[in-house]
Amino acid sequence: MSALWIAHVTVHDEAAYAEYAKRATVAIADHGGVFLARGGAFEQLEGTPRPRNVVARFPSLKAAHECYHSAAYQEALSYAKGASERDLVIVEEIEP
Repeated sequence: MSALWIAHVTVHDEAAYAEYAKRATVAIADHGGVFLARGGAFEQLEGTPRPRNVVARFPSLKAAHECYHSAAYQEALSYAKGASERDLVIVEEIEP
């Protein structure tokens, strides 16, 4: 079954985060990930709002996990650390 990365982000350093996004895009694609939402308008219904919300679909929970722990993504992530506050979860999708 496919899996989703769901991230809620507040960016403090736009330049550093842009470098993260550029590098992360490649790492995510290399693991079969595709973006379903990346920023854009949102409505916060509960919890603490973060102005950037991202959803990426991976072919499996394993692919999503391996992407996060890959050398390429960890290198990308080094640009986001200190440049943002992030919450990220991997969720397995249910079959339609």
